Amino acid sequence: MAFDYSKLRGRIVEKFSSQYKFAEKIGMSERTLSLKLNGSVSWKQAEICKAVSVLELTKDDINDYFFMEKFNNLND
Repeated sequence: MAFDYSKLRGRIVEKFSSQYKFAEKIGMSERTLSLKLNGSVSWKQAEICKAVSVLELTKDDINDYFFMEKFNNLND
């Protein structure tokens, strides 16, 4: 199952201006963050908790930012 991280990417840019600054703030390399946002590597629970905190999200936001399923457009 693939997840859509576009909303998360937008929030990262909104709060930190770049993925690099966000990755640094949560103690992750920019490469690791990129792999997670591209769906190559899964997020760990502790990483999600830290990201939610620094992005000033609520627990109710977690599903929308981290678990939104990516659907393929079957009409293409």
